[in-house]
Amino acid sequence: MTAQAVFELGSRRRAGAVLDKAPGIALAAVVAGAGYVAAPYVARVVPIPSMAITLVVGIVLSPIAARPLTEIGMAFCVRTVLRWAVALMGLRVGLADIAALGVGTAVLIIASMAATIVAGFVFARWNGQAPGFGALAGVGTAVCGASATLAVSTVVPDYRGKTADIAFVVVAITVTATMTMLVYPPLCVLLGFDPQTTGIMLGGTIHDVAQVAGAGYAVSATVGNTAVTVKLFRVFLLLPVVLAVSGYFTRIGMKHGEARVPLPIFAFVFLLLAALNSAVARVPALLPVYAPVKSALVDTSNWGLLLAIGALGLGTSVRTIVGLGWRHIATVFGTTAVIFVIVTGGLLLMRAG
Repeated sequence: MTAQAVFELGSRRRAGAVLDKAPGIALAAVVAGAGYVAAPYVARVVPIPSMAITLVVGIVLSPIAARPLTEIGMAFCVRTVLRWAVALMGLRVGLADIAALGVGTAVLIIASMAATIVAGFVFARWNGQAPGFGALAGVGTAVCGASATLAVSTVVPDYRGKTADIAFVVVAITVTATMTMLVYPPLCVLLGFDPQTTGIMLGGTIHDVAQVAGAGYAVSATVGNTAVTVKLFRVFLLLPVVLAVSGYFTRIGMKHGEARVPLPIFAFVFLLLAALNSAVARVPALLPVYAPVKSALVDTSNWGLLLAIGALGLGTSVRTIVGLGWRHIATVFGTTAVIFVIVTGGLLLMRAG
């Protein structure tokens, strides 16, 4: 076979692979677009993230996706697109802002996150659930809600009901975060927290970035800025957490399939982009060029996450979600309680000291 023939054969195969994925990707894109368009209107009532809305739209439309034509493209979104969307999240992190929080705050946040992740495994075991569900609930609560749930799902071993569990955790964490967004600010007033302590409490306990911003800036700009900075510190720890969970499942002998090879690549990209983001911030002359590129890549990350969660919703039935039962709710509420108690208790101790 000549070199020209080999090239043409390779081109046909690549074109065929693209065509195989196209229907599933297109359907996920429609769902993602619906979630994106609906989000501003829903936000007039309550600031629910577009990812949560996209997931619900996907679940509602799941009957039309249950066919071989769309399966390949949907799987591509949930695996490959998701990993690179998570990698681009490194651009959202500013290391200088995080460093300004201080050692005490950093230690408290790290300790609360570690305890919350461990609690996810413990509650899952008590409730007779798979260890993978414990990882999803623990990491989703500890780090950054839906984004963290999707990221850690790439290293959670496949088990029966995994897709439904991912969807459940995203919905449950969104509902819980919305509740805490309304409850925690008045609680901080009752506890006598000053603006900085209030921001640390909100940023260290509420799950999703949207609800953290909503709760913080509803109090004041100072509280909002502190809360978002603390939240970004939790986001920065996403990749170390995912790597730790991956290592845990490997140590106990559970296979996590295709995630074993790609994970270090997107982890490296995440950390590299976080470092780049911080380095450029120190060179103002580069900002006019860097800012639009960063904005475009952050938008790409957002759309990648929306595509992934849209595909996930399309592969999940309402009946499966409803049938999961109270034990799943108990696990997510348990992890939420753990991070709240540790962060709030730690802040009270720091104030007393």
